[in-house]
Amino acid sequence: MKEDLIHLEFRVNESQQLLRDAIRQYGISKKALTSIKYEGGQITVNGVEKTVRHKLDIGDSVKITFPPEKKSLGLIPQQVNFPILMEDDHLLILTKVAGISTIPSREHPTGTMANYIAGYLEKSGLSSTVHIVTRLDKDTSGIICVAKHRHAHHLLSEMQKLGQISRAYEAFVHGHIEQDELVIDAPIGRKNGSIIERIIDDNGKEAKTTVHVLSRFEIDGKKLTHVRLYLHTGRTHQIRVHMMSIGHPLIGDDLYGGELQIISRQALHAKELKLIHPFTKERMHLVAPFPEDMKALIPTNYS
Repeated sequence: MKEDLIHLEFRVNESQQLLRDAIRQYGISKKALTSIKYEGGQITVNGVEKTVRHKLDIGDSVKITFPPEKKSLGLIPQQVNFPILMEDDHLLILTKVAGISTIPSREHPTGTMANYIAGYLEKSGLSSTVHIVTRLDKDTSGIICVAKHRHAHHLLSEMQKLGQISRAYEAFVHGHIEQDELVIDAPIGRKNGSIIERIIDDNGKEAKTTVHVLSRFEIDGKKLTHVRLYLHTGRTHQIRVHMMSIGHPLIGDDLYGGELQIISRQALHAKELKLIHPFTKERMHLVAPFPEDMKALIPTNYS
């Protein structure tokens, strides 16, 4: 099957602007230009290939064709449906259910979101590999952001570093948190002797989480708090470790002190994603509704 290349098209609104300067507004670096020029891409103005020194006129149509990407040989495409919240030529934003890993491992080379995304791109006929921008733990549900080509991945990764991508999580934790709002600012490192578990560690990496209490209630005599959480950093298991550190572990998170009687997995959901689209500059706000197992925890008298 012939694969489609990915394009970026825009109209020029400034006279006598150099093509090089116009495309720079879309974050295309010298390295990206070299890749486009020598690896099968193309830049045209009004359908005619031009060099970056070409002078543009108002109304000119510029089309950038990104080069084909080499597929990851170790990633096995699987065609499995998943809920899509938004899709265009550059981004794919979807919902992951709990119990599915984001990326494969040596022990589990298939059955992950990366396999499913690879299968989706293959079925769509796109010449692209998998670029996952925001990952989730296996037992965390919610929004995942995927870039459809490496230039979009580069721009989104830079936005993440600058704090320009906002992710809101919701969780249910043990106990009643006294404050309505708090900030947990505690470095996180790997626990000695474990390749999985993390701990608060003065020598670890900076980690900061804001916690907002949404409600306090009880289930079968157990005190629980429904919280919304905002990440200022992106450390592995950050929310889980931070909530454990203040004595309020996530219910269902037995790795970090949570109990399994109420829910069988960590009650954590990546609910909202906010960003400005790196190409269209549109403000985007995506919301992934609660899965049934977490929805069932919300008291009927609380909306």
